[in-house]
Amino acid sequence: MENNFLAIGLMSGTSLDGLDICYVKFEKKQHWNFEILHAETVKYPKFWEEKLKNSIHLSAEDIAELNSDYGFYLGEKVNEFISKNQIKNIDLIASHGHTVFHQPQKKFTLQIGDGRAIKLITKIPVIYDFRMQDVLMGGNGAPLVPIGDELLFQQYDACLNLGGFSNISMRIEGKRIAFDICPVNIVLNSLAQKRGQKYDEDGKIARLGKIDSELLNELNNLKFYRQDFPKSLGIEWVLENVSSKFEKQSTEDLLATFTEHSAIQIANTLNQFKLKNVLITGGGTYHSYLIEKIKSKTSTEIIIPEKTIIDYKEALIFAFMGVLRMNNETNVLSSATGSYENHSSGIIA
Repeated sequence: MENNFLAIGLMSGTSLDGLDICYVKFEKKQHWNFEILHAETVKYPKFWEEKLKNSIHLSAEDIAELNSDYGFYLGEKVNEFISKNQIKNIDLIASHGHTVFHQPQKKFTLQIGDGRAIKLITKIPVIYDFRMQDVLMGGNGAPLVPIGDELLFQQYDACLNLGGFSNISMRIEGKRIAFDICPVNIVLNSLAQKRGQKYDEDGKIARLGKIDSELLNELNNLKFYRQDFPKSLGIEWVLENVSSKFEKQSTEDLLATFTEHSAIQIANTLNQFKLKNVLITGGGTYHSYLIEKIKSKTSTEIIIPEKTIIDYKEALIFAFMGVLRMNNETNVLSSATGSYENHSSGIIA
């Protein structure tokens, strides 16, 4: 196996903040090292934002068409990124795609953005569809990021991602475990949008609201929180269990209540595992009110890294998963997803 790789990772999260593109140099000595060379988030034009947001309601034919169209769109964005940054060498592109469905209990998950379309546009080998193999092997198909936490961020007790959903990964008794904790931005952003904001910047709106203790109680008592890990969440779960509970409360009160709920669930997890420190990344890291709330409920040291790691850790790790896949090395941990064994996942185009 070679020791140096140059890879591009692509990530589009459930919160639809945009497409993260991350160009990384990886080097293997005793441990894996990485350096992010260029990274940017391409905001989705209204057309794409609407298309992706509504994809869950499309017919099979329309999803098939969107899968190809979105793949070509990703390829074009990568080409623009390459020429803008005058990138000369790339070994591979690893693309997560955009999740439409995630129902591992029914043995399926769907991330659109056909890797073959990306390959046709960029002429670079592409690895895509990282989740489905794990689901077929009895796993949740999520979270996948723990392999990167294990090999690139091993200096922290745990890594917590605050994205559409919050998820955590940590080593317990020699094994890397990981699971989704609770929804975060997928709910907070959709509430802020009712006030004409894309998101609740720094939790400014949440700070104005009052916590609805009855709703808070109902949310904290959802069955998911008592389930054993590994476990994962999808938008279907949010629509059924969270949004359905929002009634006549004001947007401010709902934001205050849901921010409190997220902080309680996250702090409970940090406390349950008696973690000394935790690295926090993802868009929710900028929600200063949420971070204050978490800090007030735990003695775990909260570590917030530099901006490029906050913003691009997931895209970075998908690039890394692509490198591992190209070398036929394990890139999915069964201890994190619940599949019957570790494996090397991703289709190579």
